[in-house]
Amino acid sequence: MSLETARKVLEIEARALGELLARLDDRFLRAVEILFSCRGRVVVTGMGKSGIVGQKISATFSSTGTPSFFLHPAEALHGDLGRLVVNDVVVALSYSGETEELLRLLDTLKRLGIPLITLTGGLKSTLAQASDVVIDVGISEEACPLGLAPTASTTAMLAMGDALAMALLEKRGFKEEDYAALHPGGGLGVKLRRVENVMHTGESVPRVSPQTAIPDVIYEMSNKGLGLTAVVEGNDRLVGFISDGDLRRFFQKEGNGALGLTAADCMTRTPSTIGPKELATKALNVLEARKITALPVVDAEGKLAGVVHIHDLWRTEMF
Repeated sequence: MSLETARKVLEIEARALGELLARLDDRFLRAVEILFSCRGRVVVTGMGKSGIVGQKISATFSSTGTPSFFLHPAEALHGDLGRLVVNDVVVALSYSGETEELLRLLDTLKRLGIPLITLTGGLKSTLAQASDVVIDVGISEEACPLGLAPTASTTAMLAMGDALAMALLEKRGFKEEDYAALHPGGGLGVKLRRVENVMHTGESVPRVSPQTAIPDVIYEMSNKGLGLTAVVEGNDRLVGFISDGDLRRFFQKEGNGALGLTAADCMTRTPSTIGPKELATKALNVLEARKITALPVVDAEGKLAGVVHIHDLWRTEMF
């Protein structure tokens, strides 16, 4: 019985989303334009379950380049109305469109000239009539067997909020780099960390010149403990790279005669490289795709900036 109930709930909610898709029209586009043009903050408000959904929508706006906060309508009536200022935009969530606490905000919104976008199933409601844009999130039925608990209706609101946020993200040209700047902490922040934040730098980076004798190359690689060395000349310009594997193959080919040769005879002259501002995930993808363990990091002028090792990426718990 419980599996049958679960299937029915999911079917009803999936159908509700399909109904939303069929109703998308110019009203959605007008809402996006108003939000995009907002010079203040996008203030999301709603009571009860709609309010909980509104908090998530507001958080999604904020994390994708649209400054936003959630305003509890009841708290607004007891002093928090002062958080609303000219140039804000309000997004109100009310399935009925008759939520008393929201209706009592209308005078303030009108006085401040704040645009109102409403997500509702009550297209002829008081809130809808007072709105600049109304987005229809009406459903044919709730997934609750009693027809009482907001289920499909809150799913529809949440999905429409996500649609607005993603449309805004795209319109703003918001990119991975912007997302990384707003998510420096947690697992997500680690995944979006830049190469310059995880690479080895300074004296910890093994480096030799093209003229360095192979015994000294071995010493430098052993001393720094990364199983590799960069080959640089002049002002740290990268001209080659030597890995443990390169060295083993070199000795297999040259035998003991390898000890009388130099780094220039052993190095890979056109190694794969990466820039310090690239995302660490990109470095990991390159390392895994090319089945190598380290990448030299070079700046725009080809100078060695550091080395990023696959073990360091794994230690940052990127996955």
